[in-house]
Amino acid sequence: MRPSPRAADHLIERASVPRERRLAAFGPPGLIRRAQSLGCEDRAGTGVATPPMEGHRVPEAATRRRTVPLPQGSIELAWAALTDVGRRREVNQDAVFAEYPLFVVADGMGGHIGGEIASSSTVNRLEAIVGSGSVTPKTIEKALAKAVKDIASHPEATDDGTGTTVTGVFLELTGDEPHWVSLNIGDSRVYLLRDDTLVQITTDHSVVQELVAAGRLSPEEAEHHPYGNVITRAVGPSDSVRPDYIRLDVLDGDRFVVCSDGLTKELTDYGIQHFLREHEDPADAAAAMMDAALENGGRDNVTVIVLNVTRTD
Repeated sequence: MRPSPRAADHLIERASVPRERRLAAFGPPGLIRRAQSLGCEDRAGTGVATPPMEGHRVPEAATRRRTVPLPQGSIELAWAALTDVGRRREVNQDAVFAEYPLFVVADGMGGHIGGEIASSSTVNRLEAIVGSGSVTPKTIEKALAKAVKDIASHPEATDDGTGTTVTGVFLELTGDEPHWVSLNIGDSRVYLLRDDTLVQITTDHSVVQELVAAGRLSPEEAEHHPYGNVITRAVGPSDSVRPDYIRLDVLDGDRFVVCSDGLTKELTDYGIQHFLREHEDPADAAAAMMDAALENGGRDNVTVIVLNVTRTD
């Protein structure tokens, strides 16, 4: 069972987000359907991953570091990112960008290579605003609007359902106190390990999450629901889509995990927490999660960012 996002209410300040969801869809009206995953349904809760299957080369992670000076003290960041095609897919439709101050994952969907086009277009536009030195909700939304146009105009993005999730966090230094801001469209996730408790910060934009929120489905039932691959919001199918934003205090010792659903299909929240506890170094933690996800089936592309926060006053 995943911890409820409401468990984080004492940690966060939720921003007001419009409920409008206008999506060009295929399948059931108003929905976006991912390609069905094949393979076993086993998901690991914990345990050290055994070596990956022969013939599959696991990418290597490297921990990067950045010191952010404050008027009083500083914030020390350490992070690592990994992405892998998995064991059942031929193309990696995930994309990842992890450069201060923005850490995001995009999980594409669509026929042929449409999903790869959607996720890479979105990440490229977000990378550009980091290069410009201005990462705010306003610049993020402008970048996403440009990504929608990029996707629509690409000659190989011919599927009406071509789109991507985008999920992550960025460090906001405006105001008296620094804050983390999470952003989310779709069902990729941001987790926060604080005070040795793992909390899912983002809320999935999915059919099963809406059924859970309405009390029509339990979290246990949601794990294997037939609409588990259907999301209700994405970048690409609509001309206008805004992320959900959540602001969080910057506290010493916090650890973030940003991941595509290729990780959470294979690891429970308890498993994610286990590997964070076992591996303090972000690269080691990310590699351990990746190994476990691939060993447990690797039914989808897998992408994970691990970000450690140290704050000194």
